[in-house]
Amino acid sequence: MGKRLGALEGVGEKMNPRFWKNKKVFITGHTGFKGSWLSLWLSLHHAKVRGYALPAPTDPSLFAEAAISSRLDSVIGDIGDIGRLQQAMTDFQPDIVLHMAAQPLVRLSYEKPVETYQTNVLGTVHVLEVARTVKSVRVLINVTTDKVYENREWRRGYHEADRLGGWDPYSNSKACSELVTDAYRKSFFNDRRQLSVATARSGNVIGGGDWARDRLIPDLVRAFSGQTTAVIRYPQAIRPWQHVLEPLNGYLTLAEAMWREKNEFAGAWNFGPPPNLSKPVAWVADRMAQVWPEKAQWKATGDKHVHEAQNLTLNSRKSATQLGWRSLLSIQETIDWICEWYIARQAGQPVAEITERQIRRYEALLKARGA
Repeated sequence: MGKRLGALEGVGEKMNPRFWKNKKVFITGHTGFKGSWLSLWLSLHHAKVRGYALPAPTDPSLFAEAAISSRLDSVIGDIGDIGRLQQAMTDFQPDIVLHMAAQPLVRLSYEKPVETYQTNVLGTVHVLEVARTVKSVRVLINVTTDKVYENREWRRGYHEADRLGGWDPYSNSKACSELVTDAYRKSFFNDRRQLSVATARSGNVIGGGDWARDRLIPDLVRAFSGQTTAVIRYPQAIRPWQHVLEPLNGYLTLAEAMWREKNEFAGAWNFGPPPNLSKPVAWVADRMAQVWPEKAQWKATGDKHVHEAQNLTLNSRKSATQLGWRSLLSIQETIDWICEWYIARQAGQPVAEITERQIRRYEALLKARGA
């Protein structure tokens, strides 16, 4: 591998809206935070999308407030139910599968480790096994996380060849999901005529419409909106923060490359921000408090907590050199966009309009900055 996407005929170095028109895309986890942003983005460019997921995991949710179900064919189902998953994918005959369904929370994985492994590992097996039998599928991307790496608290970013691991059940289950995907790729999809399979690892994804518990941005927004003091667990923990549209652009760009070049682009890919965007939790909380229009403050809790990594950053050189992908938004721009989203919602603006407006602005930046 070494071919740049820009060298491919008719392909740019970013998500190409024309490519997605009438493409049949099967998304698992479409009711979640990232899945809702992705579904809305694809619907704007007339992709034919079928989503498969459990009901939206939070209330409120971006999925409900933006009426995402009106923009696609939404199937409510559990990826643990391989029979229902088989029927949903077989009936749809998708071109591309984007697997995003997961139990995504570190702290919840300590409370529900069995459920976490069942969803994140066996669920991945089910998606791969079903896709193997649906001959229309040409591209499959399993979206995992930056936390799949064996964390040695390095300051340098982890790259795709680094050892997988994971201390907590969530991180470890996602590393297992990576290994499952690699085994399926080698066992069943190593022929260039078969579908192309990849995994995508992003950083700490943040953006408007996230309402999960025990996540920094939703916790800050809930406290700031209620004019209470936000409580933060690990203020000095360093994370690779990035706006949700950044990795989604990476996933879509990768899918386009895989569509045209099959196994040339199969494998693992990092879509994380550059090192200067990796900031301590306290830094992000301070910037949010500064931008928020009302009085906003936070404090660190002195309670004991479960283990979480202190330092975690990604090396995305492979995506930059071979796909032409890069982050566009600075960390301050990301925080500004997030505050704008939640403040506009609080003011009563329609959530779908707020979200579409940010997608269109991001696309304009892609064009203007030559990404």
